[in-house]
Amino acid sequence: MNTLKFKNKRFNPENSAFMDIAKQMAEAFGYTAKNLITDAKLAQLLRLRVAQKNECAYCVVLHAKTAREIGIPEVKVDNISSWYNSELFTTKEKAALAYCDALTDGKEVGFQKFHHVLSQYFSESEISEIVGIIINMNLWTRLKLAQGQTPYFE
Repeated sequence: MNTLKFKNKRFNPENSAFMDIAKQMAEAFGYTAKNLITDAKLAQLLRLRVAQKNECAYCVVLHAKTAREIGIPEVKVDNISSWYNSELFTTKEKAALAYCDALTDGKEVGFQKFHHVLSQYFSESEISEIVGIIINMNLWTRLKLAQGQTPYFE
């Protein structure tokens, strides 16, 4: 009765060549990517934050579960929506999460300030990868929202 499942409410993305591109991005920057230089826990916090910001129910469930599985404390996972008011996150994580929020919103005036703060903690290569992680996650949240991937209990 309480088994979590997901259903497609709108369309099957496998019917599009776009899905092949999305899968390639996931292999490079997704939660199963093997060769990231970014700390795995930070990368997962970024994915979870994008999922939460974009209100993708499927992605929030998947990435909160993955965050817990890789050892991110439950209270930190549960507090991602208010990271900026919390002392659970390091200043380095907060710099990355602020950048993530600004890039995901895409409306932030003075985006350079977010890059500047991020560059105090990360190299150019690391920033480039963080950008890939955030953009990849934004792609997947929008794809899952468009497809109507909806969690339910059976």
